[in-house]
Amino acid sequence: MAIDLGGLLQQYLGAGAAQPVGNAPDHFQQVAQSAPADVISHGLAEAFRSDQTPPFGQMVGQLFSQGTPDQRAAMIKQLLGSLSPAAMSALAGSGALGSVATSASAAPASISPQQLTPTQVEQIAAHAEQHNPTIIDTMSNFYAQHTGLVQTLGSAALTIALAKIATRTRA
Repeated sequence: MAIDLGGLLQQYLGAGAAQPVGNAPDHFQQVAQSAPADVISHGLAEAFRSDQTPPFGQMVGQLFSQGTPDQRAAMIKQLLGSLSPAAMSALAGSGALGSVATSASAAPASISPQQLTPTQVEQIAAHAEQHNPTIIDTMSNFYAQHTGLVQTLGSAALTIALAKIATRTRA
């Protein structure tokens, strides 16, 4: 059965985290199955940037904790790959990577997701955002391909994403 994407998104026009729509996770999944990935990615990026949601790093840490081993590995690859050598050295020196810091500064690809906690990933994501703000777009593109994982963000963040998707599809 086809969904009425326009009708579904209509209820999100003008919505925000202050008034999340109750079925946002289910609605997000329905929209994600019908809308183009770039539209989903844009909505997610806006939710990550919103001052009505937790900080980007915190949401990435949460998604990391819910991800499969393959998703976790891909997240780490995206985050660390966004850092310049100088930013990577600063991250390794900050203590955020704990005991994997030495291998990280030498070869970021050698970091296994099993070596990292969600809190460390939160710190890595915050560091990446500070040094390369386009990481939000990069991660949003990744999460647009893994919409089941994104559902774990909760109603407030998904309401913002759906509101941005609604605005973009209406334009």
